[in-house]
Amino acid sequence: MRLSREEIEHVALLSRLKLTEEEMEQFTGQLNSILEHFEALKEADTGDIDATTHVVPMTNVMRADVQRPGFEPDEALANAPERVGDQFKVPRVVE
Repeated sequence: MRLSREEIEHVALLSRLKLTEEEMEQFTGQLNSILEHFEALKEADTGDIDATTHVVPMTNVMRADVQRPGFEPDEALANAPERVGDQFKVPRVVE
């Protein structure tokens, strides 16, 4: 599958990119080269590989969520420049 110049122009338009003629030629070649690599990957025999197989053995490295006590409101707000009750007071962002 090769991308035409019109398709590259369309993608550039959708991406809000203003490309020069030189960049258009360069990116057309680069994108078509990438697509050729994907075409080669399509031809690889993967019939004997499970869909869940991964090249690198992976395990979940995240720790379990453990509930622990938090700060009291006065501790949490001790360094607040301004506060209203038990909340931080911040400048208005939306009018």
